[in-house]
Formats: sequence, structure tokens, C-alpha cells
Amino acid sequence: MTTLKLLSWNVNGLRAVLKKGFLDFLASEQPDVLCLQETKISDDLVDGFSFEGYPYVYWNCATKKGYSGTAILSKIEPLSVQFGLGIEKHDNEGRVITAEFDDYYLVTVYTPNSQNHDENKRPRRLDYRTTEWDVDFLAFVKNLEQSKPVVFCGDLNVAHTEIDLANPKTNRKNAGFTDEERARFDAILEAGFIDSFRQVYPDTPERYSWWSYRAGARKRNVGWRIDYFCVSEALSERITQVDILDQVIGSDHCPVLLELS
Repeated sequence: MTTLKLLSWNVNGLRAVLKKGFLDFLASEQPDVLCLQETKISDDLVDGFSFEGYPYVYWNCATKKGYSGTAILSKIEPLSVQFGLGIEKHDNEGRVITAEFDDYYLVTVYTPNSQNHDENKRPRRLDYRTTEWDVDFLAFVKNLEQSKPVVFCGDLNVAHTEIDLANPKTNRKNAGFTDEERARFDAILEAGFIDSFRQVYPDTPERYSWWSYRAGARKRNVGWRIDYFCVSEALSERITQVDILDQVIGSDHCPVLLELS
């Protein structure tokens, strides 16, 4: 049985992670498609990168240099590629790329962080994130799903339930674990998408994909699971493996894996 191996990784700066073994990781893992977030690469630099074995490379760069950005590296040529959501207010930060393959769409997404608290003790971008971005992104992938199943992956900047972070009680009102953000992830599941990791490991604790650089958090595994592969229900029976590659270093996030038959 042939399988399709997909990986997603918020690299927190591609140039930085290239100095920390990224190419060795790519050569070792050999995914069919690798989705990247937070590349921090600008349009004028993308021609300077090549990746052996990956002839199809697509970039969506933020207007602001050194900020955000996504990329897709693929061994397989997509039928089509789309950049952004097609909504101007969302599309200057390079947060979405959609690659269409024969029997599915693959979307890499770097969801906006709600950021630090404002003077009202609310995350500064929480309202934009939850009432505009999350709503429009879900509508976007549901629209894709009308023609073929969808896999979307990346840093969704939310820990869905208390099992998905080390310290839920002290983070209750912090960006990434507010009631509003968690409700928007509920909406993703209610719309028929599946959190592939939780389908396979519904109750497994202490599996995280992001750790603060502070206070030795990664060494102590004080982390959050905020990187996901979500799939259309039509693909659920094709899931053969999911994993969080928490042994892979180089970023404050680690890669996440999905294999489909």
C-alpha cells in the first residue's frame, strides 16, 4: 500500500532553521509534501533557495519584511496553486497557500496570533482573529471541500482543550487559550473537519508542538499543542499515521506528521 507523507512545521525563520539542520531533516524524513509557516522570507529572497528532491516550491510572503509567511515544498506537481484567501484585509501577511492535487486540496496556514494583552486585558488581535480571520478561513476551506476533500495544516495558534497545554488554568485568558479561540476550533470540528491527532490519540496528554524559549520550557516539556493536521471527514479512514516530531529541534515549534493511504 502506498502512502502519502505530509509534514507541517512552523520554522520560526527559514534562514535560521537552515543553520540548525533543516536540510538534514528534509533528507532524512523525505515527506512527499512539506508545509512551512513563519518562513520570515521576503519576495526578493525566494529565488535564492532550492531544495534537493523538491522541484515544486511555492512561497507566500508577507508585505512586511521578516514577518509571517508560508511555503510549500512538494515532490508532486500540484494541479493548481492559490495564494491567500482572496480577501484583501487578510492577504498581506502571507498566511495561506492552497495546492490542489488529484483527489484533495492541501492548505498550509499560519493563523494570526491574538498577541499580548491591551489596556483592557484582552489579547490585542483577538477580535480580528476570532470574528474575522477564523470565520473567513473556515468558509474558505468549506468552499474548497465542495469540489474535493481538504487537508489543512499549520500553526493554528490555539490549544483546543485543557489536555493540549501544560498549564491550562494559568493560561485561561491568554492568547491561544481564550474561550473565543477555543470556540472557533469547536466550529472547525462542527463543520465536519477532523483533528487527525486527536482522532488517533483522543486522550493522550503531554504531546506538544510549541514551547516557549523561556525558563527551559522545552526541556521540561511545558508546552502547547497548537500545530495541526485537520482533514475532511471523507479522508478520515485514509489516515494511517499521525505524529508530533518533538525530537526535532531548530525552532520553538516541532514538525507534525500525517500519512494517508
